[in-house]
Amino acid sequence: MAFFDRWVLTIILFWPLLASIWVLMLPKEKEDQIRRVSIWMSVVPLVLSALLFVDYGARFLPRGGGIHYDVQVTWIPQLRASYHIGADALSVPLIFLTALLTTLSLYYSARVIKHRVKEYFFLFLLLETGMFGVFMALDLVLFYVFWEVGLVPMFFLIGIWGHENRMYASLKFFLYTLVGSVAMLLAFLALYFHAGTFDIVQLAEKRPFADDIFKASLVFFGIFLGLAIKVPSWPFHTWLPDAHTEAPTAGSVILAGILLKLGAYGFLRILLPILPTAFAYWGFLMVILGVISIVYGAFVCMAQTDLKRLIAYSSVSHMGYVMLGLGAAGVALSGKVVPLSPDSAALAMDGAMLQMFNHGIITGALFFLVGILYERAHTRDLTAFGGLSGKLPYYYGIFMVAGFASLGLPGLAGFWSEFFVFRGAFDIVRVWAAIGVIGVVVTAGYILWRIVANVFLGEFNEERWGDKLWDMEGYEKATLWPLVLIMFILGLYPTPLVNFFNQAAVELLTKAGFMFH
Repeated sequence: MAFFDRWVLTIILFWPLLASIWVLMLPKEKEDQIRRVSIWMSVVPLVLSALLFVDYGARFLPRGGGIHYDVQVTWIPQLRASYHIGADALSVPLIFLTALLTTLSLYYSARVIKHRVKEYFFLFLLLETGMFGVFMALDLVLFYVFWEVGLVPMFFLIGIWGHENRMYASLKFFLYTLVGSVAMLLAFLALYFHAGTFDIVQLAEKRPFADDIFKASLVFFGIFLGLAIKVPSWPFHTWLPDAHTEAPTAGSVILAGILLKLGAYGFLRILLPILPTAFAYWGFLMVILGVISIVYGAFVCMAQTDLKRLIAYSSVSHMGYVMLGLGAAGVALSGKVVPLSPDSAALAMDGAMLQMFNHGIITGALFFLVGILYERAHTRDLTAFGGLSGKLPYYYGIFMVAGFASLGLPGLAGFWSEFFVFRGAFDIVRVWAAIGVIGVVVTAGYILWRIVANVFLGEFNEERWGDKLWDMEGYEKATLWPLVLIMFILGLYPTPLVNFFNQAAVELLTKAGFMFH
């Protein structure tokens, strides 16, 4: 186990980078070999991350969780920056989610990407390393490097393999994220100058600016801007619909399934443990932004006629639940709630973390489904369809599962995320939580009315579509099966995953000042 403990994260982290270099060395004419190498190389991190999930749950959760598998080696001594990585109950499930969605995305892309194959798979594997790095980094410099590594491949994936307005969307994505990144870097430097270290664990122990709420707030908002743009929280969300709409199918899956979670993860890994005073002080702001995102995103979905753009705006709404859960925990930490509710704060955070995972599974599936339909019809116009339930019954069944999971139907994964968020938030910010429930109702409306009624019910346009539309093929089914299975498993028995996230929530809130009994 010593070898596994010391090397498993490093292997997971850099294996996709080695795979990308291998792909880069292959002749571009050997497209089939490039596809096979990319897919099979991506399976290694998937298997290791699954073993990591099981191992952490069996060995460390019963002993109180904590950071394990950590490695720390001096990297840039002049900056006191180190190669410090580790994983805990928060990051282990997200590492697995990253590996799963990447493998499925590469498998799907192998059938649909026809031009510049070598560059596509190289960039995708490089992107995987960047995402893994963010979830593992325990040093702010390392965190920032991996944060930026993920920016460049997605810029090119949208800009080269996207649709009509791909350059506009890719530049907008890049500039928004870069502005947030610069603000975040300045805040990291402020933490370093005050505490003398970039190490996240040490910074959490030192709690810089704990006695100066003004300076703590300045640093807080520098980091907050970078993270909120990535989430994205209203009003920093406007890059997302364009990026999603123009991105290739697998790019949208990774963008919604993983890249948005990097921002939410930063709230939990950096802001809460390092700046708990500012996190608590500005908790109500996060609640307000979260509720606005939930309701605004859901209502905007009702107005969409582009199926992919609708799913993109649904991400704004669903990531609002994450902000609501985190903000409610911050309000509880502030002591403004009487009686103080550590259990409710933990439940709200449980829901936020569950939403991070479940949204990746559910929205990833929805973007795959949109891509499958677009490959056949070459349009995403909701008004162009109708009656597909009879023509494409298998596709209809899979879409209904993902759609009902998205609207929070009991028995599917999405229900528990929202239930935990509202269960915790109602004890802490009751009025705002009640307003947020509007988003649940409107979500059911746009799933059932805008999608189900327009696309699957009614008359099938035989004259326009004829035999141009056909049901799901084998590789498409194989791409969706794992995600659908997870939706059912977590819908019926979410406890194993909840145990991970509850342990992480208790650890974070305890270090921030809550006393659990």
